[in-house]
Amino acid sequence: MNREEALEMTDRGVQELIAALEQGKSEQLLEYLAFQARFHQYSFSNCLLIALQKSDATFVAGFQRWRQLGRFVKKGEKGILILAPLVRRQKSADATLAEETEEGRPRAVAGFRAAYVFDVSQTDGEELPEFSSITGDPGERLDQLKELVGARGVELRYEESLGGAQGVSEGGKIAILQGLSPSEEFAVLVHELAHELLHRTDRRKETTARVRELEAEAVAFVVTRAAGLDGLVRSSDYIQLYGGDKELFLASLSHIQRVASDLIGALLARSAATGNVS
Repeated sequence: MNREEALEMTDRGVQELIAALEQGKSEQLLEYLAFQARFHQYSFSNCLLIALQKSDATFVAGFQRWRQLGRFVKKGEKGILILAPLVRRQKSADATLAEETEEGRPRAVAGFRAAYVFDVSQTDGEELPEFSSITGDPGERLDQLKELVGARGVELRYEESLGGAQGVSEGGKIAILQGLSPSEEFAVLVHELAHELLHRTDRRKETTARVRELEAEAVAFVVTRAAGLDGLVRSSDYIQLYGGDKELFLASLSHIQRVASDLIGALLARSAATGNVS
């Protein structure tokens, strides 16, 4: 495997991803977004309360909301305490904290009461829409990728909870959520390593979060594709979830190609060194 061959593999992956972005959001992503929209948006204080009581919580809702979604709280599960606002109609429209109701009448928060919510892990019932996943088995390439992370001077650790994230790039350090499947772990690790190589430099201040996520996930797709994994829908949906599109992708193309081909070449070189090129 030489540099030209690595670039050819990168170009094929890039073209596949561009085509997927042009097709728009997948049906699976649309269902997932519709599902998320049905959940209440919690205040910062309530998010802290939830995290303190159940750090691994992902989707939380009240008892009745879960019933509406076709799921039921398991017997014996302990609720997560939050503070729910007490809202009353306001006689004067200029009152503090006043809001407009659907009927156009002002209302105001008169106080708070204790309420309980439950995480999806505390419920049983109908299957919920999930974000698109990656399939396949990276085999020994996962260990080779971990070695490559260390060789690039990046510390790798695994955590039981990352606040809802699967991976985090911290500038010289990467944290990965424990318990991911090998294929998901491979993709997440490439994504975070791409952040380290692309965005933990002086270039970071020249980019937005939208651009950074697009570039990291594009690199992740191209490298995972070269490793024989199938994550096209997952990567396309992820990029579009952050507002990425073909035009933004093309503006970052040189950076994506540079890092993706670099990682592909490095992984294949490690395979060749152990006599396991496939």
